Amino acid sequence: MSLTKRALAEVLGTFWLVFGGCGAAVLDAAFPNLGIGFVGVALAFGLTVLTMAYAIGHISGCHLNPAISVGLAVGKRFPASEVVPYVVAQVVGGLMGAGVLFLIASGKPGFDVSAGFASNGYGAHSPGGYNLTACLIAEVVLTFMFLMIILGSTDKRAPKGFAPIAIGLGLTLIHLIGIPVTNLSVNPARSTGPAVFVGGWAIQQLWLFWLAPIVGGAIAGVVYSTLLEEKVPQGRAAAARA
Repeated sequence: MSLTKRALAEVLGTFWLVFGGCGAAVLDAAFPNLGIGFVGVALAFGLTVLTMAYAIGHISGCHLNPAISVGLAVGKRFPASEVVPYVVAQVVGGLMGAGVLFLIASGKPGFDVSAGFASNGYGAHSPGGYNLTACLIAEVVLTFMFLMIILGSTDKRAPKGFAPIAIGLGLTLIHLIGIPVTNLSVNPARSTGPAVFVGGWAIQQLWLFWLAPIVGGAIAGVVYSTLLEEKVPQGRAAAARA
């Protein structure tokens, strides 16, 4: 499959992630009397990844997230030379998802994008008022665990065909933990889309939601490849190449 086609798949998948997950937060989370709340938003994010993993996993690997692309490259599961094209595609998809969501949400009287628009934040802009240090730790640790789930469930020793379920449920659990802290990112592309439309504080705090997820993903790549990956003995590796 060409890099262009795989990048287009990443655009589509990240569009769905941001539109579906952030859309649930913006349109449904506090809907009068029928709001889906944190649990509903967490499920929405998990379902976007699960559905796209089956839809485009066989095309692009369904990263949908710069931190995943970096973590997989560090763990030697993905070519480092393709990280930048994937990241560009993911950011484009995230911006498109946020753009369509903005068009829909702004069709309701009283809509105010400055109220947050599912943006990620710390301090005064953390849903629970958590400070910068707490938010940094949460984003690093939760991204680390997300990548460990991805690396483990896609390992050649893992049961075949179940990785999307584990990854989707893993992202759901991570959101249940992290939404009160940062509105949960673990994904720079997901954070960038809404932040561009909110502007101001969301752009100023965006650095954290690039730095922390990428650090967490890179650490997971190192840990899994070093400690948990099955090592092929040199003799067997040579025989396989022969």
